[in-house]
Amino acid sequence: MSASNPRATTADLTPKQTSDTQQTTPQRARRRPWGKLLLSALAVYLVVLIALVIYWCRQPATFNVEQLTQQETVALGGQPVPGTHFVAATIGVADTLLTKPGGLTHNDRFPPGVLLDNCPSWECGVIMALRDALRALRDDFSRTKSQSAENLDLKRADLQFSMDPKFWIMPAAEDEYRKGIDALERYFQALSTGNLTFGRFSVRADNLSEYLALVEKRLGNFGLRLSSSSADPRLSAAFYPADTAAKIEQLPMIEGADSQPSAQRTAPNRVDDVFYCARGYSWALLHFVEALQIDFAPVIADKQAQPALEQIERDLQGAIKGMRSPIVLNGNGFGLLANHSLVLASYIARINAAVIDLRILLQQG
Repeated sequence: MSASNPRATTADLTPKQTSDTQQTTPQRARRRPWGKLLLSALAVYLVVLIALVIYWCRQPATFNVEQLTQQETVALGGQPVPGTHFVAATIGVADTLLTKPGGLTHNDRFPPGVLLDNCPSWECGVIMALRDALRALRDDFSRTKSQSAENLDLKRADLQFSMDPKFWIMPAAEDEYRKGIDALERYFQALSTGNLTFGRFSVRADNLSEYLALVEKRLGNFGLRLSSSSADPRLSAAFYPADTAAKIEQLPMIEGADSQPSAQRTAPNRVDDVFYCARGYSWALLHFVEALQIDFAPVIADKQAQPALEQIERDLQGAIKGMRSPIVLNGNGFGLLANHSLVLASYIARINAAVIDLRILLQQG
């Protein structure tokens, strides 16, 4: 057979060449399915991963604080008394943090949790709100005067939720937070059944004012960081106090006439983190405000503060509304793209203003 003949058939080959050809073809046929199976498995894994990310990152639905309080009191054989709604709201928020789809993702070390960014930021905001509520419970709401003894269960809960959420083993943050929930449930049972020795919930205007002062600082921080996401200093300055806004507009620009100084602007890669952290704080705060309206009803009625609380509740509901965009947009002014951070900053500014008005009403004699 001539080596230059390209049309040589199997019949023209020698027996040895025919045998080699028959052995090679099945080997190639056997290799090909493994490659296809590997690619198919990888594609299925990516689809499942993306589906889990979308499912886990959905904001949990709000719960009814009054209904949760009734369920807890019936289960523990107690009855609703001043303070039970706020404690039940704290338990509900903490339980949602741990039992939502995906659980606590802040300390995940494996996919898909380790790949998430916005969900851990949302959880961070919820944890901040929980710590503020627990600190108010421990230092203000459960103490009638500065020299009164603190409740040990509230002290334990406060310490457990002080754990860094990044801890994932020895101890895991989830385990410590669960112990904090158990301590809160013990306090709730003692409060609702009237078996408290120390730490009875005290409904006073000054106690509520102290908690609102802490919330006011948190909201002020979120408002400034959210408003600083825009490159236009005039848009950002609109959310600052008058004296601070004047200083921002007078600062020298380093990136052109319409750029905000880098020292004042939120880094572009941190805009979504701040956004979702503020959303998480607002989500948790909404439940605490609903509980305060019930527990502090006599004080609110006496100070005629119900309109301020209703405005806070409405704006909190607006701040946590669902997003149609899959990403946080960061447009400027009346440009083509929206600026989600500035929209949320406007809600935060309104909430903060209502909190300040409420504090003024509570401090009036």
